[in-house]
Amino acid sequence: MARWDKILSLPIQSPPTFEFSAADLEWSKVEGWFDKIEKVAFIPFDRVDNFLSGESANKDFPTRFYKEAGRKINRSSTSKEKVDGVIEFTMYRCAFGPDDRREGGSVRPSRNTYIRKKKSSGRPSIKRGCQCYFFVKRLVAKPMAALIIYKQDKHVDKKGLPCHGPQDARAVGTKAMFSPYMSDDLRSLVISLIHIGFSVETVMHIRNELIEKEQEGPFSRDDLLTHRNVRRLERSIRRSKYDLDEDDAVSIEMWSDKHENDIFFREDYSDSEPFILGIQTEWQLQQMIKFGNNSLMASDSRFGTNKLKYPVHSLLVFDSDKKAIPVAWIIAPQSAIGDAYKWIRALHRKVHSKNPEWKLAGFIVDDPLLDVLTIREVFQCSVLISFWRVRHAWHKNIMEKCLEVDMRSEMLGRLGKAIYSICKGKGNVDLFESFMEDFIDCSDFMDYFRAIWFPRIGMWTAALKSLPFTSQETCSAMESYHHKLKLMFSNEDANVYQRADWLIDKLYTKVHSCFFLDEYPGKKDFARYTKVKWMSGLTSWERASEIPDSDVVLENNNCAKVISQRVREKAHVVWNPGSEFALCDCDWSGMGNLCKHVIKVNHICRRKISGASSISLFKYNQTLVNMLHIPAHDSLIRDHAVTLAVCIQDALKKHIVGASSTGSLDGVIEGECSMEQLVTPLERTSGIQAEAQDGVAVHINGEDRIDQVAKDNGFHGETVGQMIGCSDDMDVDPVSICLSPSEFRSDGLFSTDGGLGKENRHSLNARFDLSESLPSDVNLSTDGSLGREDRDTLNAGLGLSESFSSSNDSYIQDYISDREFRDDMISKGVCVDVLEGTLVGSMMDVDPPPIQLPMFRCEIH
Repeated sequence: MARWDKILSLPIQSPPTFEFSAADLEWSKVEGWFDKIEKVAFIPFDRVDNFLSGESANKDFPTRFYKEAGRKINRSSTSKEKVDGVIEFTMYRCAFGPDDRREGGSVRPSRNTYIRKKKSSGRPSIKRGCQCYFFVKRLVAKPMAALIIYKQDKHVDKKGLPCHGPQDARAVGTKAMFSPYMSDDLRSLVISLIHIGFSVETVMHIRNELIEKEQEGPFSRDDLLTHRNVRRLERSIRRSKYDLDEDDAVSIEMWSDKHENDIFFREDYSDSEPFILGIQTEWQLQQMIKFGNNSLMASDSRFGTNKLKYPVHSLLVFDSDKKAIPVAWIIAPQSAIGDAYKWIRALHRKVHSKNPEWKLAGFIVDDPLLDVLTIREVFQCSVLISFWRVRHAWHKNIMEKCLEVDMRSEMLGRLGKAIYSICKGKGNVDLFESFMEDFIDCSDFMDYFRAIWFPRIGMWTAALKSLPFTSQETCSAMESYHHKLKLMFSNEDANVYQRADWLIDKLYTKVHSCFFLDEYPGKKDFARYTKVKWMSGLTSWERASEIPDSDVVLENNNCAKVISQRVREKAHVVWNPGSEFALCDCDWSGMGNLCKHVIKVNHICRRKISGASSISLFKYNQTLVNMLHIPAHDSLIRDHAVTLAVCIQDALKKHIVGASSTGSLDGVIEGECSMEQLVTPLERTSGIQAEAQDGVAVHINGEDRIDQVAKDNGFHGETVGQMIGCSDDMDVDPVSICLSPSEFRSDGLFSTDGGLGKENRHSLNARFDLSESLPSDVNLSTDGSLGREDRDTLNAGLGLSESFSSSNDSYIQDYISDREFRDDMISKGVCVDVLEGTLVGSMMDVDPPPIQLPMFRCEIH
């Protein structure tokens, strides 16, 4: 009993890396059978596969573990549970043992009459007497954990000598130096290449060419890949079929049972519940953890609505190049959108079982009917709205149903102004009613708009007013993914579109293979051997950054021209420049897409302040304005933002002035917005002239007024002579504000010992919507400011996070690369990542009546 009390008191360990081994765990020694000392440790039960992968990748003893024995125990509810009761038990052995097929080796008595089978799963030729093995037990007392009991952790034979791997002298020069099987990474690569059409000979040629190029000899089992290995995989893929049964439902059930590890949620057909199937492979889970942590995840919920039996709901993350990667697919009827909370919770549980510290910075929805409250509750993040799908549908149908160019641009311009007014809180559904009355002559589009979209305008209006808006960069990435998916599902037999098992098989094989190869580090080595239709290429946002500013000519407020990068004699015309509903005469825009010419013209317009700021930038500025209305005793967030803003503003002005004196900056000053364009609370400042600019900013006359507001809000330090705004060429995903410079002060919130007082800490936790309480160990440094470590602790307690992406267009970037500027910023305590890209964090709900601060997150591009 004492032994099990000691075991059950051990903590559950979950290393941060995706794969981990015994070296990453802290082992406890307990007394086992026959007075032998055993090593034990608890890990999450869902991470047993990660532990097996890490143990198999041992550099000194590469191997693979297999299940030698195992059982699941069915316990009745009436049976008395024991302290050591087991739900599931599995014994894992090294693939090189325990039998010894070497000369002079011994074989277990039950195996001396071995008969060779056609299948090679036994692999008796690799047996070298390795005694390494361990048990994995799932206890009744801890059903969510796996107890690992290492009986023998050394890869040795009965004589105690190494029996395989580089340390075995007898294995040098043989396959026993390496793992007995190819790695999972190489297996996935070969399968993906075969799925997109590579032949066996081509795969082998690519692999051999790569080995000869980078290495002089084999250094792993993957370097010993044979034609036979690839042929077996190719044969298995060729013989597989999607229609496992004539009945679609039975076929899906059979597929699901076969691929249980790649399904995170499943709800079969029934009279009361709709069919829902959530698919996520191991690679997709890795990408979700890698690119989704402290970043954005987007929802593309309507693919295949008109053609497929069930639409495909894709969940996307964005890689370092801002390309969209699908990390999960949900197959369900459109009527099941109200049951989204089921798979949302299941997905969150799965990713947290692998990485408990994983957290989203923001979730982007493209359908106002999606359960926003559940998303906020489960992922503990802000929710943003993406309008790209609606804009794409309007744009495409205007191009098809309206033949006059002037009428097209005027209609798109009116729609853009209506959306902008709604997002600013000034418009409602009446704007679209007047739109339909003014353009009644274009009857084809008006019939389409009245039948399809006008009934939905109400819910879209409510969503646009209440939720932050995504940037054009994010929209272009989502649009690129949607277009690529559409190409993959084209040119198929019309009958298969009504089979859900075909859809699942298509996603799991070819679609998954395309995105896997597109993210593969060495994709350039095999891209030249086939058509590149599986490669994503650059998004419109990235292509726009390749167009030089000199190729853009702004003729007037209604028209601009962009010189073609391929045919220099040709120029593309862009109508409604500066608007997110701009129209271009290129083929890509003619299909309803957001083209690079429109994005580039919008950047130029906003930098020269000749066009309206983007909707996402407005939402960001609106958030900063609301922050200034926080009461004085809760001025932590405001001081946090104002100090950072002043620090960045001063540094930028110094370098801008220096660059201007040398003539290296052209037209930068006119694109600069000062902090004076933000609003201070009118009830706290007298004599301030409020003058709205684009419905976003209000000018403040007099530095003394700003100083007074700062003092009233508890801000101490140097005189705040200016307040910072945002350059109009930036496009913002309202995700949040995060960092604090070293000059940060908030004397009213800290106790005399340099830490947060107990009363103030409880006040903060009560007023802010915090998932975790503010930590008690936040202290001031000797000069009264927050140190770097304490700032990180404070950010963690407030739910603040950081994630940044680069902006290709902002003039700020010219100075970020300057070492002197970077050192200056670092010396001021400001993380240079703020300037290098996206500002992503967490801004909690503030609820001091009657003013409410919405839950926003910001991403500046």
